[in-house]
Amino acid sequence: MAYYNEQETKNRIQKVVTLLNEKDADIAVIYFDELNIANGWYLTGWCGQFEKGAVLVGRDGTTMLLGGPESEPFAKQSSAISDTRCFKVFMVPDEEYPLATIIGFPELFAELNQKFPVKKVALVGTTDMPYAVHQDLVAGFSGCEIIDLTEEYLKFRYVKSDWEVEQARKATMLCHDAYKAMAAKVKAGAKEYEVAAAGEAVCRANGANSFAYQTIVGSGVRSNAVVPTATDKVMENGEMVMLGIAPRINGYAGTFGHTVPVSGEYTPDQKKCLTDMIEVMQVVKGMLKIGNTGRQIDAEGRKLYDKGGYLKYIVCPFAHTMGLMEAEAPFFGPNSDDVLEKNMIVNVDVSFFGHPTLNGLRVETCYVITENGAEPLCPAFEKELFDYVQNH
Repeated sequence: MAYYNEQETKNRIQKVVTLLNEKDADIAVIYFDELNIANGWYLTGWCGQFEKGAVLVGRDGTTMLLGGPESEPFAKQSSAISDTRCFKVFMVPDEEYPLATIIGFPELFAELNQKFPVKKVALVGTTDMPYAVHQDLVAGFSGCEIIDLTEEYLKFRYVKSDWEVEQARKATMLCHDAYKAMAAKVKAGAKEYEVAAAGEAVCRANGANSFAYQTIVGSGVRSNAVVPTATDKVMENGEMVMLGIAPRINGYAGTFGHTVPVSGEYTPDQKKCLTDMIEVMQVVKGMLKIGNTGRQIDAEGRKLYDKGGYLKYIVCPFAHTMGLMEAEAPFFGPNSDDVLEKNMIVNVDVSFFGHPTLNGLRVETCYVITENGAEPLCPAFEKELFDYVQNH
């Protein structure tokens, strides 16, 4: 079983090759690790465990997977790029693999120069790359010009192909099933991790290959933590519980956000705040049109948000894109001039935190941008939220 699509991989590698030729660079070295998975996964549909790594793409179409020996057999089975080289700098420090062939960047430099002269090296992922990796790489490619193409590479991921949209749709639909399982576990006396386990079990049983963030279950004052992961806290009547999960299908994330009452019934104040947040969500959704900028989208939502007196509790903007990560660039915040394009996937995430009596609250769902506006990736979950406003 592999999580990559062969044609998608070919198209993406060609994008990198084209960029290298435009910038007159000879190779790109694209860094990844288990936390910063997306840039590597974009080309491989794979990420190793324990070890760091990089994807190498040459301007002639050469591809290699650079990593450590523990992940090498896994890569040869499951990665779209299976021509591997092992480096000490990517390994777990002090771990030994006596039978492995370990090289350094000088040896790689010499090997590549047998194919074509390497004079300019483009790096991707420089904000994530550890200092030791960067220094080892620069020393190994001594005499080469080093440039940073991180921003240009990230833009490849802004607009999704139809295949990518379909993976995100499947993941978001799965979130609705997870939400129902999680909400059913919310009751006085239950522990937060029991709620998380119910959602994660549904996702894993239905094909999720991983999660884009640790499952959110935050009851009572813990909902002020913005992204509270589940603990052994016991839920109590009178509290609300913030819920969220982000399964990945073939590497692409879906998500939901909701805040439900432990008792099964919202208090009047809780009900008002929930309906206020959903109304902001509806306004923001209406702004998700091709050509609109982040500052335009945010401004319309903020007007209604301000009217309800919530500005003093705002932490997060109302819209961001989603893909291999649950939240990734571009972020359509109040100072953003990024422009909505067709086939972007945008999450509307409306929340407040630090309220003196209600603590934190979030509602969130996902859309794909079409020529006709924002299409929900899970219409059933959107309907549940929007119907709540209509009925209250």
